[in-house]
Amino acid sequence: MKLLVAVKRVVDFNVKIRVKSDGSDVELANVKMGINPFCEIALEEGVRLREAGIASELVVVSFGPEAAAEQLRHALALGADRALHYVTDKSTAEEQLTPLTVARALQRLCEQEQPDLVLLGKQSIDSDNNQVGQMLSALTDWPLATFASVLRLSDGELQVTREIDGGLETLGMALPAVVTVDLRLNEPRFASLPNIMKAKRKPLESQPFSTLGVIASGQSRLLGVMAPPVRSAGIRVGSVDELLDKLRYEAKVLP
Repeated sequence: MKLLVAVKRVVDFNVKIRVKSDGSDVELANVKMGINPFCEIALEEGVRLREAGIASELVVVSFGPEAAAEQLRHALALGADRALHYVTDKSTAEEQLTPLTVARALQRLCEQEQPDLVLLGKQSIDSDNNQVGQMLSALTDWPLATFASVLRLSDGELQVTREIDGGLETLGMALPAVVTVDLRLNEPRFASLPNIMKAKRKPLESQPFSTLGVIASGQSRLLGVMAPPVRSAGIRVGSVDELLDKLRYEAKVLP
């Protein structure tokens, strides 16, 4: 079985986000970047399937600037067999990576690589769109499971336990398929120093994004970015009656 995992370069989740002074975007200069945490969970699951002998090859792909090669090398150090990097120029309008553009690019890649299973994070922590997996499934006409918390392969059928509002739901799916993963699927490992050194010898193929033949149609544009308003400090009340008075007469949320 061949696995394809897509990873996205984002601001490291430990970094406090700062907005540019002109409100045009988030400040990225001299900011630590990393693999999107949900993508890292998808990668970890792929590595585990590879180590268990269920998968024969694990391919990782990223669409983004040249600097995204750093995240692909990290993915190789975590256990991926080879990496594909389709380099984009963010300053070029045609290469703004909207979810539909990424889904179309992955569709082309699926046609080339013929994976049996595509693993994706359920969303990225920068845009929080939660759309690429669903769009890719529609474009490829492959079965889809979202918010996966458990993956099993039994008699050639993929069984996915997913989290829903009412609890858990288990789906049986034929391959090839698309799965987006949630936080409780696994805990990603750390890359060891020997594996980091080995990753330097693993193949990382870099090509311009335009080689995929996908043209972004500019479905959306960024109008501005602003920091959330600072919350005022809370107060402590001495009784329920005092709380009700403040909710009724100060906050005016009670009649």
